[in-house]
Amino acid sequence: MRQTLLYHFLSNVPVAAAIWSVLLVFALGLLAVLVARPERDVAAEAAPDPAAEEAVRRADLRRYADEVAVAAAGAAQTARRRREQWQTAQAPADRAWRAYDEAEAAARRLAGAAVLPEPRTLRTPAEYAARERWLHHAAMAAHWRGDLSARQLADVLAHRNGWDPRRHPAEQEIVLARVVRDGRRAGWRAAAERERRAWRDAELAAEAARALAAEACAAAEALRPGPALVRRTEPVTAARAAVPAGRPARFRPARVG
Repeated sequence: MRQTLLYHFLSNVPVAAAIWSVLLVFALGLLAVLVARPERDVAAEAAPDPAAEEAVRRADLRRYADEVAVAAAGAAQTARRRREQWQTAQAPADRAWRAYDEAEAAARRLAGAAVLPEPRTLRTPAEYAARERWLHHAAMAAHWRGDLSARQLADVLAHRNGWDPRRHPAEQEIVLARVVRDGRRAGWRAAAERERRAWRDAELAAEAARALAAEACAAAEALRPGPALVRRTEPVTAARAAVPAGRPARFRPARVG
């Protein structure tokens, strides 16, 4: 029995060896095919179609040119709107300056009259009542003109913060003129600051619009057929727009009195 099994085993060894040899050769051939195929793919990718590359490049340029054109149109609209806002802010600043200049002239004129001696009047209750009525009337008129705020009017009526109804009307008029002058000066400074900010915003918007317009023009030139245009190494963008060096002085100096 053992001899029969040994005989069958030894007689089948060459067949098994032949089968394994065939399988090994097939596996090596398949491996060689798989290894050589990527090389062919890499070789095929190493030599792309020039026409296809040019089409892709021009498509990218066209998309970039469209985007820059849209951005340039939006920047131009923003620049026009900011300039209109600046022009609108000029009128209030000019009116505030004229009002302050008038109040300054009135305060100086009354201050010059203060060197004259105070008129002598009887210090009676009726005289003090008349002075108080004059002060209240003058303060109410200034409030209705917009020269005194509601809080300042309340101080006048309550005789607070230096408002003394016992003073002569000439002296009260000088004090009231100085308060009006100071209020108009504060209003002019606020209007001038708003106008200055509007001017700065308009200048920045205009500079950004010019930069984007130049970039849109360069992108459009790159799409034209002909010799390859030399692209700028650093594109101009709205974020790199320079802040204007300075504004021509249009504010008139305020006189200090």
